[in-house]
Amino acid sequence: MQESLVMKIFTLLSLGLTAIIAAHPIDFHKDPFRQLEELWPTPTETRIASGAPGPKYWQQQADYDIQIELEEKKNILTGAARTTYHNNSPHTLSYLWIQLDRNRFMPKSLGHQSSETSTLAGTDLRGLDRILQMERFDGGFKIDSIVDDRGAVLKKRVVDTMMKVVLPSPLKPGQKFTYRIAWHYRLNDSERLWGRSGFEKYKDGNKIFEIAQWFPRVAAYTDMRGWQNKAFLGRGEFALEFGNYRVAITVPDDHVVSATGVLKNPEQCLKKSWRERLKTAGNASKPMFIITPEEAKKNESSRPNETKTWVFEAKNVRDFAWASSRKFIWDAVKHKLSTSGKPVWAMSFYPNEGEPLWSKYSTHAIFHTLNIY
Repeated sequence: MQESLVMKIFTLLSLGLTAIIAAHPIDFHKDPFRQLEELWPTPTETRIASGAPGPKYWQQQADYDIQIELEEKKNILTGAARTTYHNNSPHTLSYLWIQLDRNRFMPKSLGHQSSETSTLAGTDLRGLDRILQMERFDGGFKIDSIVDDRGAVLKKRVVDTMMKVVLPSPLKPGQKFTYRIAWHYRLNDSERLWGRSGFEKYKDGNKIFEIAQWFPRVAAYTDMRGWQNKAFLGRGEFALEFGNYRVAITVPDDHVVSATGVLKNPEQCLKKSWRERLKTAGNASKPMFIITPEEAKKNESSRPNETKTWVFEAKNVRDFAWASSRKFIWDAVKHKLSTSGKPVWAMSFYPNEGEPLWSKYSTHAIFHTLNIY
């Protein structure tokens, strides 16, 4: 009798515990005591058990020399790049994978086909317009050519946002391979089609072009996963190889360009007064205007006569982004890093529509980011 009662109580307790677990499942990803071997790959001399690089660690490198031109009226980018890929791995490679992130802006892209939308009852006109734009707008890469450094055509296959390029001969460890690629595509209106690249159009008819994920980038090849050849669906972001960049950006001659790296031809791109202010800002105690709000406002009504080419260089970086507009206010100052005391430029570019908020907080937010990260 007592045993039967005990069994009943045990059964009730078990059912209750099961119900509690079902109602409040444990999120093992947030468990601070979870064992790391479940997450990390098997330790090797390349990547040791602590997760740190081992004595045989290696990392690939991709260097880019790019020429890009912005056709403002047509919202078209036309580019060409000479890319040198360094095989620092111990493996012989017979092909490369190249990311074509812009192909997400194709009507039949995997990113579009796999995206969810709210019910029509909960969709406003802007949301409906975005759905229709994704069905109609083609902003994907149009690859005009891809050849080796001697001009021989390379065999390629495009699969959604990835392109496989067959090498003319196996690329052995320690060797490098150079190829040339040309492309063009239409830029998206960011108000209608969201993304990390596109343009914002203002009531005065001018635009701000904000350009990221804009050129064919060699995918990462690692000891952990080999080639990263998954499609880009529009959310998240993939790692890239580090490399050296030289990028020549041709835009209307009244545009101001902000970009990764260091401007190498300021005499050809910046007015004398801007260059002088920039020199003063290097020793200033707080951000100062390089292009004032009044100058930016006046520039909004200008009309370009020709084009101008801005040349930037960046060493040992994993990516390159840029922005261009005739609407830009520009403020800058050098900020000393809290860890090393090294002075680095902190700059902000924004339109008058962002004032007075941006001049008050934007570059100061950069200080905070540099200090914390």
